[in-house]
Amino acid sequence: MTTAAGPADFHPTHVVPREGLPAWEEPDISRPTAALDPFLPVRLLSRRGEWGQILCANGWSAWVDGRLLVRVPEPPPAGGRPRVRAEDPLPLLAHTAEALERYRRAAGELASGRSGAEAFRSATRGLRAGIVIDGESVWLYEEASGRWTYGDGAGLVTYAVDEGPGAPAQPQRPEPEPSEPEPSGPEPSGPAGSGRTAPPAGHEPTRIVTPPEDGGG
Repeated sequence: MTTAAGPADFHPTHVVPREGLPAWEEPDISRPTAALDPFLPVRLLSRRGEWGQILCANGWSAWVDGRLLVRVPEPPPAGGRPRVRAEDPLPLLAHTAEALERYRRAAGELASGRSGAEAFRSATRGLRAGIVIDGESVWLYEEASGRWTYGDGAGLVTYAVDEGPGAPAQPQRPEPEPSEPEPSGPEPSGPAGSGRTAPPAGHEPTRIVTPPEDGGG
């Protein structure tokens, strides 16, 4: 139990998603540690690519896939403009529309006979886009970060990611092997489930605990 003054001064910036999150001692998939509970409040300390260093209320720190953390909404500052809750969807919508238009033009040239298969391959090489629209909801693929985002017209939040943190960028992959992440250590796909590495000395992972109903301790 943590009774120090730390938790009272702890101001989380994110929470862990409902599925929980695997965690690592360092931004290295060969160094797993205890997994984080669903909906656990954490503070994001720093980012290193897809990695995010988080701090729990009891002072325990670890590295996680920062793309999957859910941002905590904050009230607007007094007398100021409201802070943005989520990403602006318009730039990614415009990028997706541009990729789709490039593919449409190339497909039209091929279908009309004005270009051949090699020209079609050249015109579409490197294109990657994804969009699903269902009424007010939209799912957009962001190639740069390898993630799917969900939006409601007002903002975007991360919905899913292609691969775990530290995986090589997709353009570097010569062969499609989705089941083989970057070979940095054994069993990279499930480090959290088997991660029994002791947490940093003096701290244990923060857990969400239901207190006894009688309030005794």
